[in-house]
Amino acid sequence: MNTATKNLEEDHIHILKLTDVMRAVTLYEKPNVENIESIIDIIRNFADGLHHAKEENLFFPALEKKGFSAQQGPVAVMLYEHIQGRNFVKGIADNLELYKKGSKAVVSEIYQNMSGYADLLFSHITKENNVLFRMADNTLSEVEQKNLLEQFEAIEQRRPARTSANDYINRINALALFYKV
Repeated sequence: MNTATKNLEEDHIHILKLTDVMRAVTLYEKPNVENIESIIDIIRNFADGLHHAKEENLFFPALEKKGFSAQQGPVAVMLYEHIQGRNFVKGIADNLELYKKGSKAVVSEIYQNMSGYADLLFSHITKENNVLFRMADNTLSEVEQKNLLEQFEAIEQRRPARTSANDYINRINALALFYKV
């Protein structure tokens, strides 16, 4: 049976590939501005804008109805880490703008934020896949999982042109090919 947790885990496969790309980017002396801007867009609109939206607006509230707390425990940790991730992305974007204006000294800041994001997401996804989602699988009924999955699919179908999950996955795959990861 396809479930809400499996849908989220599928997203994780592609997000982890993007973090591999980010690690590869940091190995270059000179940043590829276009590729980093693409990475920022993918994070903001796929990893955060779609995936985290499914979690924060639907999945976590469903777990709260089952007794999970948003103030402590695994859901609270995931929410806090989403905020940390957004801060890393802001650091990448802000420093990339400075780089584009001629400040070459910020390359290390761009790369530190990219590495921080990649490390955070690897740990975050490991916790979700191995702990939180397994707890959810034991807590949510088949009907609840199915309802959540239908809501996820509705969100995915309402995306504007060229912003579907598959569009972002194709862009991740193109970057992975470019960086040979």
